[in-house]
Order: sequence, then structure tokens, then C-alpha cells
Amino acid sequence: MASKNAARIYRDVEQAHAQQQRQQVMNNPQKFIQQATTQGYNLTLDNFEHQLSQLSDEEVASILNPGVSPRRHLFPR
Repeated sequence: MASKNAARIYRDVEQAHAQQQRQQVMNNPQKFIQQATTQGYNLTLDNFEHQLSQLSDEEVASILNPGVSPRRHLFPR
């Protein structure tokens, strides 16, 4: 029971962090596009929200924090 609660809390924290990162991106899309372009992504300001929705949380995190390996989920989805 406790492990299920811990897993749920972990997922909630992970989702909140991902939402926070996406909000950070929306506050300064030009900076994010510039960072993404240097990493090989092809993003533009035209239809940016749609392009962002196509990226996974791990991809957004790796663009925001280059050099940090992609997050690995402790619990399978």
C-alpha cells in the first residue's frame, strides 16, 4: 500500500515538474527555440504551441538542461 502511494506521489511530482518546465518554455519561446536548434531540433515561432506539444517531457527537459541525461522513469507506465 505504501509503495503504491509513493509511486502516485512520485508521478504527481514528476507531472508537476514537467508542467512547470513547459510553462517556462512558453514564457520565453525564442530562447527555447534557439536552444533546441543548437541540439538539432527544427522549431519555429509559427505554430510553436503545436510543435511543443509534439515533444515528450523528456525531450523538453533535455533541451532546457543540455548535458543532463534524459530522465528515466522509476515506475513503468
